[in-house]
Amino acid sequence: MLAGGCSHLDERALSKEANRLFNQGNYAAALDKYAQIIENHPGVADRVLFEMGVVLAYPHNAHKDYRRSLDCFQTVLRDYPDSDYRHDSQMQILQIHNVILKDEKLAARQAALERSRQALEQKTDEVAKLRETVAMLEAKVFAVRMEPADKVLIQKQARRLTLLAKGEVIKSYPIALGGNPVGPKEREGDNKTPEGLYIIDSRNGNSGFHLSLHISYPNAQDKVRARELGVRPGGDIMIHGLKNGFSRVGVSHVQSDWTEGCIAVTNQEMKEIYKLVPNGTLVEITP
Repeated sequence: MLAGGCSHLDERALSKEANRLFNQGNYAAALDKYAQIIENHPGVADRVLFEMGVVLAYPHNAHKDYRRSLDCFQTVLRDYPDSDYRHDSQMQILQIHNVILKDEKLAARQAALERSRQALEQKTDEVAKLRETVAMLEAKVFAVRMEPADKVLIQKQARRLTLLAKGEVIKSYPIALGGNPVGPKEREGDNKTPEGLYIIDSRNGNSGFHLSLHISYPNAQDKVRARELGVRPGGDIMIHGLKNGFSRVGVSHVQSDWTEGCIAVTNQEMKEIYKLVPNGTLVEITP
């Protein structure tokens, strides 16, 4: 059947194992499987090259290789003029070029930032001026990364909240947790911060704790656990700033876990998080 031309269903069937490895995060094995498909079934090489290019440029692939990815897409354009994947390959090439330019700009600014930091340590007589330069460069680096977050990672033991976009860190913040922080939240009033996967499902610009983002606790697993324990799971878990009227406490608030299960940051930090985290953003809370 392959010799007579593959249907789209047949092509998908050939890539099934490679796609499974990709979904498991085993990108190197997926690429090896795609290479085997090209060798054994050259009639579907254009589709497989396109998929290899996607894997090689995938943001979560720690060994992503933009140059090899471009080679895959450019081969589709050069060698398969009638391919259904020509247009998509052209779009991928354009997107990768934009990413490379952004990465180069960010790398250049980070290198300049590092040079300024080293100079700051060596030339004490220029401290004030260099601090201004460092602050300016830090603002530029942060500006490059100022895109909406697609994930909020909350690490309870590390007391850290990290905003991520496409697998890259935007910014991290120290946090305070519920007054009984060890272990997942089980019931109403236990002062524990939940653990698991949630989303930001609403926001409050007039919160009593200087802005708040509501986390979709309890999820299905939380409800099952509470039902098995014969208790109410509770709710109203937020990421929020300091209680109104207590902004002067500032960063010292993280010296203790003082919330009833929520995740707290300073008011200035909450302003940044509120702007960068849209409703629907994934929230992962780890022990």
